Amino acid sequence: MLTLADVSKSYGTRELFAQVSLFVARSDRYGLVGANGAGKTTLFNLILGEEQPDTGVIEWERGADFGFLPQESAPVGEETILSIATGGAKLDLTGEDDEDYDIDWTLEPRARKILAGLGFKDADMELPANSFSGGWIMRAHMARLLVAEPALLLLDEPTNHLDLEALLWFQDYLTRYPGGLLIISHDRAFLNALCTGILELRGQTLHRYHGNYDDFLIERDARKEQQTALFKNQQREIAHLQKFVDRFGAKASLASRAKSREKQIARLKEVAIEEPDDELRRINFRFPQPPRSGLKVIELAGVEQAYGEHVVYRDLNFKAERGQKLVLVGPNGAGKSTLLKILGGVLPIRGGVRELGSNVTAGYFAQNRGENLNLGATVLENMLELRTAQNGLTEQQSRALLGAFLFRKDDVFKKASVLSGGEKSRLALARLLVDPPNLLLMDEPTTHLDIASIDALIRALRDFTGTFIFISHDVHFIRELDAHVLHVHSGRLTSYAGNYDYYLEKSRATNARAALTAGFTDGRPAQAAAPASGQQAAAHLAPARQKNGSATPNELRKRRAALGELEKRVSELETAQAELTAALEAPETYQQPGKAQHLNRELSAIVDQIAAATAEWEKAATALAELEGNSP
Repeated sequence: MLTLADVSKSYGTRELFAQVSLFVARSDRYGLVGANGAGKTTLFNLILGEEQPDTGVIEWERGADFGFLPQESAPVGEETILSIATGGAKLDLTGEDDEDYDIDWTLEPRARKILAGLGFKDADMELPANSFSGGWIMRAHMARLLVAEPALLLLDEPTNHLDLEALLWFQDYLTRYPGGLLIISHDRAFLNALCTGILELRGQTLHRYHGNYDDFLIERDARKEQQTALFKNQQREIAHLQKFVDRFGAKASLASRAKSREKQIARLKEVAIEEPDDELRRINFRFPQPPRSGLKVIELAGVEQAYGEHVVYRDLNFKAERGQKLVLVGPNGAGKSTLLKILGGVLPIRGGVRELGSNVTAGYFAQNRGENLNLGATVLENMLELRTAQNGLTEQQSRALLGAFLFRKDDVFKKASVLSGGEKSRLALARLLVDPPNLLLMDEPTTHLDIASIDALIRALRDFTGTFIFISHDVHFIRELDAHVLHVHSGRLTSYAGNYDYYLEKSRATNARAALTAGFTDGRPAQAAAPASGQQAAAHLAPARQKNGSATPNELRKRRAALGELEKRVSELETAQAELTAALEAPETYQQPGKAQHLNRELSAIVDQIAAATAEWEKAATALAELEGNSP
């Protein structure tokens, strides 16, 4: 579908990449990774035709179309959100062209469904786009691409503007997308879920790896070990040959042999060891451990908060204790950022009490990094303005801290206003280290950070002894910190006494029970089990009835027993899933060639079986509930 042949690109004396070749088929799903500045966005621009390569050819298969989602959207006007999602198409309802009529008739419902999945309410869809923030406009453009279904989607950091629930919906939708994917992302879980190959821009070359991001890390380490072994073997061979040359080169009788050894050394193609770019420039820090607080860190009692007439919280109660790690999850607009600002003391409350515990200092890390920075000052000045008599911060100490966050030499004299999103995030993190709080509140801390920087932040936060409350849509980040979940929705807080996977398990079970209680499954009225065949169908759909029309006690017993067997089947499959997942996480698995691939195939089959068995259980439970409701 897309072919790059010997493509090179330079800016002045800086060569981004040389002789890059790549073929992307309609079924390919690639993640494009590399250090900041490696040329990922430039490669996208070349593919899109917005820039031209210095050398090489970029060709598209005839009839292939593509859709591009940039990091930032262009300005919008009075067009509605729905109009953006449908590509501005005008619905032709005349019916004069049956084919066009059918296409148009399905376009708007499809767009509405996708917009709803991305978090828009029905009322939002008819509103002008310019009344929404940039993040919501990006979601509308995302919907437009999904409605259009081009042969290849090029997505540049698509998860930046999504909350966790919308991200999971989007990720699930893309798993079934009929075209190819080429994704730039720093979200490891997102890449793991979607990619069947990874393209790494490193050392002016495009390196291709099979599998998802975790597979890429394993294969890259294996290649590095192999390259190191080849380098050592070559050095031993060169040393052996050189020893002969040095010893016998001056002897007439052996001079010709020594000369031959010299030529042999010259013919050897040098094996180079190249460190990955993200290892050459990786932030490295740890939080200095803050003063110990009392057991109770913060408490909210009867808190009320509103924006104008819009009430966000009424009679809100919350308490956090020393050493807890809590992640706030819930849809956009649920009040997560508002809650974090209330906890940080940066947003006054309308009513109620906010009380800090003994010896507690709060530090708030805003989603808009500019809120944490003095944009008119330099990088160095942003550090020095934190100097107090207590910390005695010096310029040398500031430079050392900034160096750990990759601000080196003249970088420290840049104005904060001209920094990239990633640089602003790194500067805001560096400032936190000057006087670390023991109540750390962070709103989307991984946004704009590359994967290596996210890993460094995870390592630092694992060792942090204070209390950490945060909002994130990065599933890998949440899982690695083993944070407990606090779900925020409609002004209510629901605490889950477990990590993110525990929350998923419990919330799915709750949603399933609610759907059955209401008589609905997946948004549709619940039906009796689908017809089988022959006697099985008759037994399933035509139970024995008493004269009053209700099911017999014997029939009810059979149905309950059958439901129990289905529950047992689902439980067994889930146990098998857990065992396979544990095996895939074990390091020794990857020491046996092909074992990981075999386990992945087994796990994929188990997941499909769980989905089928759960659907069957839901139908059986619904049918049983109807029978029990009709029985005396």
